[in-house]
Amino acid sequence: MGEKQNRSFQLCFNGFLKVDFQGSRVTSDGGLILVRELDEHLGMNQLIAQHLTDARGTNSRLPLADLLWQSVYSRLAGYEDVNDAERLSQDPTFRLIGSERTWDRGAALTSRLQSFETELLAEENNLLGLGAINRELIAKAEAVDSPQRVVLDIDSTEIPVYGNQELSAYNGHFESTCFHPLLLFNREGDCMAAKLRPGNVHSADDWEELLLPEIARQQKHGKEVVVRAEAAFAKPEIYEALEERGVNYAIRIPANENLERDIAELLPRPVGRPSIRPLVEYKSFLYQAASWKKARRVGPKWSITRASCSREWVSSSRT
Repeated sequence: MGEKQNRSFQLCFNGFLKVDFQGSRVTSDGGLILVRELDEHLGMNQLIAQHLTDARGTNSRLPLADLLWQSVYSRLAGYEDVNDAERLSQDPTFRLIGSERTWDRGAALTSRLQSFETELLAEENNLLGLGAINRELIAKAEAVDSPQRVVLDIDSTEIPVYGNQELSAYNGHFESTCFHPLLLFNREGDCMAAKLRPGNVHSADDWEELLLPEIARQQKHGKEVVVRAEAAFAKPEIYEALEERGVNYAIRIPANENLERDIAELLPRPVGRPSIRPLVEYKSFLYQAASWKKARRVGPKWSITRASCSREWVSSSRT
């Protein structure tokens, strides 16, 4: 019996292309062709036309969609910035993933791609459009397979900067000059929404702008929503907003003397040398901080290993 022969298949977004798996290689990024085919089936061209605007008009050498493909796909291929754009402009993959204008002319050079990312794409309406495109793509995936119980994780992160970028600032927590964006993820790791913020804002600033619309969207489809967050989001206004909407939550809270006193019986180390496996204990009780209007369920976790001991506190919506 001979080896099974793989047949090439034709792509929808560019009928001149066929995919075949052979030993020869003319580009190191050929896999992006298949990602481009997936985007074609997801209707990315229509989403770009619907949500992004190009003030340059229709006579520009490179359409907005071509610039967006090149910007996104270069990151997917591991090129972190636009320094490689000049070389990639003549790469067969990056020429063919765009419209017919790039097939012969080539993709954008560094200067053109940089101005696209920092000027055209940074316009307020296009920033909102990118968020809308992202959310509609996730909605397509949710329509195929989405659990009845949706878990949302909200958190901030650090983007270090080197220079005098607008809105960058020193952040004492991260000990760096940075941007401090806010991100919202689902349990599967999909980024549902994001907001770029100055480097010196509090971690929880603008939480309602990202979290509340997504809760409303999920509940509109009859989904049960659960929210998880770190201690920076342990704020009475967040608790109350979630409780008003019937959303369960688990949010870490900073320790204090009152909480430590309530678990005093868990703190002493057991007699003898701890085992290799961590010893973990839990306790659950009602607790009301001075700034809270009512008591809430608190669940401390206490773990001991040979090397260390630690504890953390979580507030939840259960009373």
